[in-house]
Amino acid sequence: MAADAPTILATSGGITFGTRTRWAAGALTHHAVDLAGVEGRAPRVCYLGTAGGDSADGVRNFYDMAIAEGWQGSHLQLFPMPNVPDLAEHLLAQDVVWVFGGSVAGLLAMWELHGVGDAMRAAWEAGVVLTGVSAGSICWHLGGTTDSFGPELRPVTNGLGLLPFSNGVHYDSEEQRRPLFQSLVASGALPAGYATDDGAGLLYRGTEMVEALSERDGALGYFVERGPDGAAVETPLETRLLG
Repeated sequence: MAADAPTILATSGGITFGTRTRWAAGALTHHAVDLAGVEGRAPRVCYLGTAGGDSADGVRNFYDMAIAEGWQGSHLQLFPMPNVPDLAEHLLAQDVVWVFGGSVAGLLAMWELHGVGDAMRAAWEAGVVLTGVSAGSICWHLGGTTDSFGPELRPVTNGLGLLPFSNGVHYDSEEQRRPLFQSLVASGALPAGYATDDGAGLLYRGTEMVEALSERDGALGYFVERGPDGAAVETPLETRLLG
């Protein structure tokens, strides 16, 4: 099965604490899996924890969650070496690819080293649903803001560029995020783009943002662009609360 168009759900959420497991899938991640349109079998969901250094805890927490959710889970790790012989073949065999948060700069460096970007593009074009949280949101865009280099946030500008926008995450929960994202868009260091509060996500079909979604009441998506006077203009988006 595959989505009927190249699909990305980029989020600042999608995960919560489980009752019997460390992680449980939130409404945004459930929606990403639903978008794959799988019927008659367990959805195939692949986890990438590159941004967290392929933490063994993260891999274990994912598999516990996948079992609880009824998914056929797999993972793609790059440390200390790739765990599958053909990255593209593995990603193309999935219904959903879920990328976890951490260092987006580290993620992009490792993905460049191993050719993951090309494999992701092939999977995306084939209808594999791409989703993720934080670093797993910024990576699909041209760039965004990151704490990859330390507590003072800095721009990252070498995203995969599947989506021709910048991306701001944790927009309402980390005080540096909103002003830095706006200033970078205003200066032209980042192109116009979309941002999400914690618990919100952005659904793209092809390269068009078609819907802002939320798993938390009050969490919104935003569009930020450079106005005629050179200042950033932020427009809150109509954001649908998922059931």
